[in-house]
Amino acid sequence: MSQQNNRHAGEKLIGTNKQARRLYEFLEVLEAGVVLMGSELKSLREGRVSFMDGYVRFTKDEAWLTGVHIAPYANAGMDPHDPVRERKLLLHAREIAHLQAMAAQKGLTVIPVRLYFKNGRVKLEIALGKGKNVHDRRDDLKARDMARDTARQLADIRK
Repeated sequence: MSQQNNRHAGEKLIGTNKQARRLYEFLEVLEAGVVLMGSELKSLREGRVSFMDGYVRFTKDEAWLTGVHIAPYANAGMDPHDPVRERKLLLHAREIAHLQAMAAQKGLTVIPVRLYFKNGRVKLEIALGKGKNVHDRRDDLKARDMARDTARQLADIRK
C-alpha cells in the first residue's frame, strides 16, 4: 500500500479512464508524455477531459493518442483546438517498438488509463490490455461481492 502512495507522490490527477479496469486486464503499464497545445493545457488544468473512446494508435514508429476528448478552453480566443484531435505520445523508440509488437497480437490493445501532472508536465499512464469477456467481468463481480460479504461477517464477529 505504501508503494502505491509513494508512486503517486508529487502528482496531481487530471482524469482517469474509469471503464478501463472493468473492460481490460492490464498486462503492462507505462508512463508517456503528451504533446499538447496551450489551450489544451489550460483546459486540462480545469480537469476537462474524457477518455470515452480513447486508445493508442501506432504509425511510422510513432504513438498517437486517439479518441480522447479535451474540451475547448473558454478563453482560447478565435482559434480554439479541436477537442478530439490525435495527440503525439512521447515514448522511447524501444518502448514504441515493444508496444507495437504486443498490440499486433490478437486481443491486445494499448489504452489510456489516467492523465496527471508530474513535475509541471502532463503525463499519461497507458496500459497494454487484454479485453475481458462477459464471464471475466462476472467473475470479478463475484470476487468483489465475496470479499465484501467476508468483511461484513468479520466486522460482525468483532462487535
